[in-house]
Amino acid sequence: TNIVLDHDQAAMLALKHLQELGHKRIAFMRGPEVISDAHYRWQGIEKAAMELKIEIHPELTITLPELDQTPVHGYKAMRKLLKSTRDFTAIFCFNDICAFGAIRAIDDVGLRVPEDISVVGFDDISSAEYHQPSLTTVRQPLREMGTRGARILLDRINHPNKTYPTEVVMEPELIVRESTGPAHLSPAAKKAAKK
Repeated sequence: TNIVLDHDQAAMLALKHLQELGHKRIAFMRGPEVISDAHYRWQGIEKAAMELKIEIHPELTITLPELDQTPVHGYKAMRKLLKSTRDFTAIFCFNDICAFGAIRAIDDVGLRVPEDISVVGFDDISSAEYHQPSLTTVRQPLREMGTRGARILLDRINHPNKTYPTEVVMEPELIVRESTGPAHLSPAAKKAAKK
């Protein structure tokens, strides 16, 4: 029995939140292709974007080449994106660690979160609430998923002839904090308006 997150619902929560704040040009930070969750999250994003009529722009989509437990990959990916374009007002990051790197990259080029670019993470790790600004993120109920998995495992050991589902889908939750705000003109549009 696989304990899985409803990635379609996770993407819908994040993108609907950004859309309700007026964001139209949204950048996306995809996870590395070698991570299975990255595939399911991206499928959920594509489905939610289609339902919400949000266009996914290839030039605003960055794929992480690899992943570790530091913000460096999110930082490098965001710096690369900001060098090529600033014509977006929000970014949905693959996870919270990458979102921390993205926020630092945004700050390093003189922009502000969320005044210039809103940032959404994924996971709701313990430090997300205490980051500056605190991170809006999609919460995976990891403790509940672990507890559910352990209960099913023990039940399977004690009742091996019983029928069990092949998959248990757990619901995500959007945690809204300081890193998202109303859409304004994108940094590129502000610069063009000053000319």
